[in-house]
Amino acid sequence: MAKQISDLKLGILGGGQLGRMLIQQGLNYNLTTHVLEPDAEAPCKDIASKFTVGSLTDYDTVYNFGKDVDIITIEIEKVNTEALEALERDGKIVYPQPRVINLIKDKGVQKQFFVENDIPTAPFKLVSSKNDLLNAPFNFPFILKQRKDGYDGHGVMKINSEADIERAFEEPSLIEQLIDFEKEVAVIVARNEDGETSTFPMVDMEFNSEANLVEFLVSPSEFSLEIQEKGKEIAIKIAKILNITGILAVEMFVTKDGQLLVNELAPRPHNSGHQSIEGNYTSQYEQHLRSIFNLPLGNTDLRGSAVMINLLGEKEHTGLANYEGLNNVLKLSGANVHLYGKKYTKPFRKMGHITVVDNDRSKAIEKANYIKNNFKITSK
Repeated sequence: MAKQISDLKLGILGGGQLGRMLIQQGLNYNLTTHVLEPDAEAPCKDIASKFTVGSLTDYDTVYNFGKDVDIITIEIEKVNTEALEALERDGKIVYPQPRVINLIKDKGVQKQFFVENDIPTAPFKLVSSKNDLLNAPFNFPFILKQRKDGYDGHGVMKINSEADIERAFEEPSLIEQLIDFEKEVAVIVARNEDGETSTFPMVDMEFNSEANLVEFLVSPSEFSLEIQEKGKEIAIKIAKILNITGILAVEMFVTKDGQLLVNELAPRPHNSGHQSIEGNYTSQYEQHLRSIFNLPLGNTDLRGSAVMINLLGEKEHTGLANYEGLNNVLKLSGANVHLYGKKYTKPFRKMGHITVVDNDRSKAIEKANYIKNNFKITSK
């Protein structure tokens, strides 16, 4: 008799909030979860079936961790893919596949993939050091991105003039033409081993200008059905070309003239899909599990308009976290609070999120703005 999902052990590389929400969904399937994470106090530590403290980039640590589970997945791209490739050769199931992780974790390789496959993206050039910026093919200002290890706004900077070049990254990077875009949007696509694909409705994103983090997300998008359908087609095209198994988040710019340009990919559950827990019939976390265990994909239709607010640590506060205004938030109909189990806060640290669901989009946005202005994470 074929094994059931509850008979298998899922290994998750990374123990942050994405892993935490994946485990929370996995509990509904009686799933056994093993987590490898370098931070002993990470959000997954109290809810994983087994929590191992160790490096995600050390070959032996990742390889030995993977030997004890049936399926391996990630919640962060910065992992030792050589170990994952060895585990794959040993017969372990690794989703997303190591070759996909390798492509996506290098933004330069990712951009070249877009060009080679006729996927629309902003013009760019690869650079090896900041001295190369003196010969940039773009007028100031332009965007500089580290090719590897950037996350949550880190590893990205705007070069406004030649004076900014002195403080630019020394690491291999890419420069990108600054796009005068209307808004940044995202489409999450899922693909299982059988090749079945499904997308979540496009969402609109607003960023914190200081931290360069998604601060506010509205589902569904306000853009035309034509633009939304085009975004869906692009996401499915990328998933099929990659032959990925699992979730893939596709972040895109909508230009002032209505064109879509792909910005970045994430081969895992993503910040742009948190609202799906309450806002869609199937969440991105359940869909990822369905994908990697080769189960039928779920219904991604909307339950209503959903607005997600990232809860970031206040700018001037570092220390034990204090949640100000929680009682008032809990009085709001349709407000769903998710705290990530992080004991300490620091400026702009992701501490949780709140999703507001309402049949009336304007009311959902109104409640979200109230939360944004009245819920603060400070230090005690």
